[in-house]
Amino acid sequence: MDFALTDDQRAIQDAARAFADAELAPHSAHWDEEKIFPVETMKAAAEMGFCGIYTAEEHGGMALGRVEAAVIFEELARGDVAVAAFISIHNMATWMIDSFGSDDLRARYVPSLVTMEKIASYCLTEPGSGSDAASMRTTARLDGDHWVLNGSKAFISGAGTSDVYVVMARTGGEGARGVSTFVVDKDAPGLSFGAQERKMGWNAQPTAIVQFDDCRIPAANLLGVEGDGFKYAMAGLDGGRLNIAACSIGGARLALETAQA
Repeated sequence: MDFALTDDQRAIQDAARAFADAELAPHSAHWDEEKIFPVETMKAAAEMGFCGIYTAEEHGGMALGRVEAAVIFEELARGDVAVAAFISIHNMATWMIDSFGSDDLRARYVPSLVTMEKIASYCLTEPGSGSDAASMRTTARLDGDHWVLNGSKAFISGAGTSDVYVVMARTGGEGARGVSTFVVDKDAPGLSFGAQERKMGWNAQPTAIVQFDDCRIPAANLLGVEGDGFKYAMAGLDGGRLNIAACSIGGARLALETAQA
């Protein structure tokens, strides 16, 4: 098998490396020390196409593949692992809306997400569960033309700052088939956020609990088909885990190069 990058992939790699060297690496230590979430820098990354990497072109995405995404995230992480990882999460949430949302939902959210006019977070993990569907306790019930969410999500990157939350909640019985996915706006009534987590590193992205207390969202903000939400969540993570692996390689490269120097 030939693992060599194509000319186009090398051009993408060069662009990501140049951005990381100029816009991320010089500020990385300061962002971590001062707990700064560099939103304007991420918007600059969006201008490069890095916030809609594998989102369809219809609403402004680059429609690239997983190899190109991995190449981009390895280079961005060499500049700042925490920021690169958050851009990966944003890409994952945007891709889920673009891939599984209705035409209306896609038109309302995707254009502003690929430009990072709006920032997105992914909400699966709970205080007592990770990617274990059977343990999920956050619920959503239909009340007229609204869904009402109750429960909490833990360790959510971007919590309190992000504008859009892609949330998995139980609408049916136990197990994966009882889970649905929703798009929740930051200003939804009943949505609140916990205190920022104390972390060892990764301080350039906020992390907190996302709390739902009779949180009401429009019925149209159901993503895809009721009961298929866990499938969507795992599809998002199929790419997200590749991206995080690439971020880890980028951070490790920087550590190795620094030690060698």
